[in-house]
Amino acid sequence: MGDTHSMEPTSRIIVALDFDNRRAADEVVGRLGEECRFYKVGLELLTAAGPDLIEDLVAQGKEVFLDLKLFEIPNSVAGAVRAAGALGVSMVTVHSMGGAGIMAAAVAAARDFPRLRVLALTVVTSMTSSDLSDIGITGPPSTEDQVLRLARLAEGAGVHGVIASPQEAGALRRALGPDTLIVTPGVTLPDESPGDHARSGTPRAAVAAGASHVVVGRTVTRATDPAAAFRSVRTNLEL
Repeated sequence: MGDTHSMEPTSRIIVALDFDNRRAADEVVGRLGEECRFYKVGLELLTAAGPDLIEDLVAQGKEVFLDLKLFEIPNSVAGAVRAAGALGVSMVTVHSMGGAGIMAAAVAAARDFPRLRVLALTVVTSMTSSDLSDIGITGPPSTEDQVLRLARLAEGAGVHGVIASPQEAGALRRALGPDTLIVTPGVTLPDESPGDHARSGTPRAAVAAGASHVVVGRTVTRATDPAAAFRSVRTNLEL
């Protein structure tokens, strides 16, 4: 992938189209125009709008991060990754908690699609150490330790990158080296609420710590002027 720190700011910013209908998504994409090159589509919008939305974004020259969070038997994961590759997406996510077999199957399936990168979700950014304890993960003393454990497992399975909160970006960059993609949801501008993300941070802080990409949602998509809000995120990255 090359050194991720050489990327220019606009290519680092992924706008999350977290909508329940295509009309709202199309409106934001239209208002952002040439400002934004990269969009995230999650399960809600994919289920509501179908794969045509992704194909249309790709046809417009946009990159698409398809956030499927795959956690299934390896054969099913491989099939979903191949389907994502056929749509022309650039990134797809799998759950690292599913183990090395699931992640390796995803990586193998992606090999037929040179543009496609498999990213492993470590610990969902809404989760805290207390949540991990609730589901029986009591060995590691902190969320960061669990993130690092899963990231190393993912690295061993051959994934191209990881999803993690801004707070873990620095430790992950030190552990994984300069070329691994580190994509950080839970990013907000300094005066904003973190929303659903328990482990949030600013775009600048995330990239300074080691993130290759930041994912922004309501900061841009719910703004009165999405293009101006996008430029504010880019400015924050350039500070």
